[in-house]
Amino acid sequence: MSIDLKQLKYFLAVAEEKSFSRAAERLHISQPPLSQQIMKLESELGVRLFARTTRTFELTVAGKALMGEASDLLAKMRMTIDTIRQIDRGEVGRLRVGIVGSAMWGPIPSLLEEFQTKFPRVTWTLHESGPNVQYEALRAKQIDVGFWREPKLDEDELKHDNLRQELCFRENVCVAVNEHHPLATQPWIELTDIADQPMLTLALDKSAFPRYLIQCCIKAGFQPTIFQEASEPQTLLAMVGAGLGVALMPETTSRIGWPGVIFLPIKTNPPSANLYITYTTLDDAPVVRAFLNILNPTA
Repeated sequence: MSIDLKQLKYFLAVAEEKSFSRAAERLHISQPPLSQQIMKLESELGVRLFARTTRTFELTVAGKALMGEASDLLAKMRMTIDTIRQIDRGEVGRLRVGIVGSAMWGPIPSLLEEFQTKFPRVTWTLHESGPNVQYEALRAKQIDVGFWREPKLDEDELKHDNLRQELCFRENVCVAVNEHHPLATQPWIELTDIADQPMLTLALDKSAFPRYLIQCCIKAGFQPTIFQEASEPQTLLAMVGAGLGVALMPETTSRIGWPGVIFLPIKTNPPSANLYITYTTLDDAPVVRAFLNILNPTA
């Protein structure tokens, strides 16, 4: 049996118009090929669809049954095609976003809000974790994009794992000090001003970012004294608020207004806390493409 959607479309037009001539006009075709398609459909089905006499033109019982089924089938096909096109435009699907905690104090929330507004049928979830965990999750296809900070990953390593990394937001590092610290009244400081201060840092074995900050201190001329490490930036700020030391933090951290903590900009050569997005290049996921277009609409 070989029945195509065009035959069903032609049949519905004739059934609804109750006239071959009107149906042909509606379909913008001549009447002979329309009649041939209906005869071919009846032959394929082995049934009569229309009861024709010199005065009447009615659907048979089988024709009435096919009319309902064909109408539902074509409507479902139209919905299927529309959904497929929406999926291809990235308007339907899911997006799994890996992110370091401090990035949520910057522009990421407004980015997600814009994405949700423009693509309301996309379900997205946040997975807060460090860069190392995100990297492995990207390789295992457990997340679709990952956000973390400096330093940028090696291009050869990225290519080997079918990943791409792009700079999305520029940001500098500042110094978080207790509000009663002697430096707290300064409008800005130099990195060397904290050379003799106990340093509070994110766990050095969990991410390249805190190790990068230590190297920035060494490059500035001093070896920082690590007093405590923590897994979360909130923990560092709590310790700064308690007067236990100073911490190098992304500037957007100051937006949270942590009690007892002052954030001081670094005047000369501040370390960068640039935020990068990393995603797979192995397949062209429309939802990821749509998300990247929100990040960089001119790309």
